[in-house]
Amino acid sequence: MGNAITVGNTSEGTSLSKTATDHLWMHFTRMSSYEKAPVPTIVRGEGCYVYDTEGKRYLDGLAGLFVVQAGHGRAELAEAAAKQGQELGFFPIWSYAHPKAVELAERLAGYAPGDLNKVFFTTGGGEAVETAWKLAKQYHKLTGNPMKHKVISRAVAYHGTPQGALSITGLPGLKAPFEPLVPGAHKVPNTNIYRAPIHGDDPEAFGRWAADQIEQQILFEGPETVAAVFLEPVQNAGGCFPPPPGYFARVREICDKYGVLLVSDEVICAFGRLGTMFACDKFGYVPDIITCAKGLTSGYSPLGAAIISDRIAEPFWEGDNTFLHGYTFGGHPVSSAVALANLDIFEREGLNQHVLDNEGAFYSTLSKLHDLPIVGDVRGNGYFYGIELVKDKNTKETFTEEESERLLQGFLSEALFENGLYCRADDRGDPVVQLAPPLVADQKIFDEAEQILRSVLTEAWTKL
Repeated sequence: MGNAITVGNTSEGTSLSKTATDHLWMHFTRMSSYEKAPVPTIVRGEGCYVYDTEGKRYLDGLAGLFVVQAGHGRAELAEAAAKQGQELGFFPIWSYAHPKAVELAERLAGYAPGDLNKVFFTTGGGEAVETAWKLAKQYHKLTGNPMKHKVISRAVAYHGTPQGALSITGLPGLKAPFEPLVPGAHKVPNTNIYRAPIHGDDPEAFGRWAADQIEQQILFEGPETVAAVFLEPVQNAGGCFPPPPGYFARVREICDKYGVLLVSDEVICAFGRLGTMFACDKFGYVPDIITCAKGLTSGYSPLGAAIISDRIAEPFWEGDNTFLHGYTFGGHPVSSAVALANLDIFEREGLNQHVLDNEGAFYSTLSKLHDLPIVGDVRGNGYFYGIELVKDKNTKETFTEEESERLLQGFLSEALFENGLYCRADDRGDPVVQLAPPLVADQKIFDEAEQILRSVLTEAWTKL
């Protein structure tokens, strides 16, 4: 059918939109919403901006999907893919190796903290989480604890869409259509201090309380049955909940006490999103497993990984023990080559330091929105922030389900995009707007995002 896409050509855009409606099943999308409306179709990216079929420019306030760390249009990443594709387009890492997977595994092990030296490649974050749960189960079986199979994660947290990862996810609405899921996944409170049920005025006490809930859940289930705890360094769903002071130190202590593995789910937070290669470094803890993906390649090719400590890997290096798990495209040669080129950019351009140098300015710029009556909280870390919307700033009253639907789906999502800002307006938990621009973003980008948000949120308040 192959019509060429021409930026600025409305007829081409209309044709492409119609074809998308007829054939492309978009992810997490109400397909009926495009029955009488065009499908937004992005054809090009450059730096912190993307362009649609009509040539309109949008600020990419979400780095694609927390992914495009180095920015759009990086020719060297495309060139790395092309070069590798000519040399070796594909070979599996099922009992074989290829140079780029070996080189990348060594490099990731070098970046990772502690003794996390073993790298199991996947093609995405959900697969990395799935891998970590399966690995934790088999590890405990191999080390004489066959009943350790349960996992603990936090309320409202998102960990992926495969059946196991979805079980770990703490969003009932996402799970209901697919139940029954994998049994044994249990939830504890998250670290949203804005809505803390206790110690809301004392972050350290709140962090201790939140961590202690994990210990209580382990004791309730029975330590002999709990395999792992899955936590994001900054929780995405619900709107960027950072950890309170001392939280992860206490969690590490609890996991060690009961022989439970600590999995740091860094699918979003790794590779510079918080200004460090791995986010656990920023908060001073060493997990047993890191799950990662997204920013590893800046999205130029799909790749994920579980990075595992030597201690956890050790039984799998003995005798005939085998981790009977894998993915056809895990550690793909082209993706691995792109990841290495992406990490070269990180080092050459100092992207992590750029985030650390500018995260304060990003937060200060977004915090200006506190003067709007609809803005209740601005929170996050690095280049990863959520803005919680409220009906009443004084009481923190949130919106009803119907009001939230009308606000987010009925107005905000479309209005922000129409005004030139691609970001996320979501109600996984309470209504929030999330911002996570490419790591090359600077004050000009922060100001542009704040101005568009100010205009649209001001209008939203008048429609309530």
